[in-house]
Amino acid sequence: MTGEQDWQLDRTAFASGSDGSRPGLGPLAEQFAQLTATLLAAPSVKDVLQRVLDAATVMVPAADVASFTLLDPDGGFHTPAETHDLATDLDVLQYRFREGPCVEAAIPGGPAVAICPDLAGERRWPRWAPAAADLGVRSVIATALLPGAPTGGSVGALNVYSRVPGGLDKADRDVLLLLATHASLALATTDAVTRAELQAAHLHKAIESRDVIGQAKGIIMARRGVSAEDAFDVLRRTSQDLNVKLADVASTLATRHTEIDLPAR
Repeated sequence: MTGEQDWQLDRTAFASGSDGSRPGLGPLAEQFAQLTATLLAAPSVKDVLQRVLDAATVMVPAADVASFTLLDPDGGFHTPAETHDLATDLDVLQYRFREGPCVEAAIPGGPAVAICPDLAGERRWPRWAPAAADLGVRSVIATALLPGAPTGGSVGALNVYSRVPGGLDKADRDVLLLLATHASLALATTDAVTRAELQAAHLHKAIESRDVIGQAKGIIMARRGVSAEDAFDVLRRTSQDLNVKLADVASTLATRHTEIDLPAR
C-alpha cells in the first residue's frame, strides 16, 4: 500500500517550503516531477507507456505487475506494454471473457476506476476473477486514461495487479489516477506516426501468434485425432500448468514437434 503517510509528507512539504516562501516537494511529488521530465523526453508511444508502468511499480509498493489496455477502433482490446508476461495473460483473459476491471475502465462511458481488494469471491467478474486468482493474483486496480478528457485518440486503462489480498487501497488508486493522467497527456502530444507504428507492430505480433497457435493445434489434432477446440484446450491447460504464455507453448511445440509432446489429460 502507498498509505496516507506519503500523502501527509507531501502536504507538509508543500505547506512549509525550506525557504519559507517556496513550497517544497514531498516524496510523491518528487517522483511525479521526475516522471514528467522522462515522459517529455520519451521518443515514442511505447516509451511513454513503459516509463509510466515502471513508475507505477515503484510508486505502488504492492504492485507486482502492471500493463496498459488500449481500445482498438473495431471495439477489441490489446496490451501494448506490460512489466511482465503475467500482466498480459491477465489482460488477455479479460479480452476473451469480455469482463474484468481493465475492460470496464477502458471502454468509453465506463468507470474511471475499477478496483477489487480481494478477487476471492468477487462476483462482478464470475469468469475472470477465479481465473486471475488461479494465476496467483488477488487484488487489482484499473484506471481509465484521463476520464472525461480528450486523449489524442488513445482510449484505454492503466492496470496494476498484486498477489497480496488487500494489497491495493484508495491511496494507491489516487496515485494511479495521477499516473493515468500523465500517460494520457503524454500520449496526446506524441507524434501520431509512432502511435500508428505501435498499432502495426501489435498487429504483426498478433498475426504471428495466431499462425503459430494454428500450427500447434494442427500438430495436436493430427497426433491425437481431436477437434480444433480440444487441441486449443490442451494448449491452454499446458500454458496454465507451466505458467508460460500460450503463444510460447505453441511456438515450442511447432518448432520442436519431433522431440516433444504435450501431456495428455
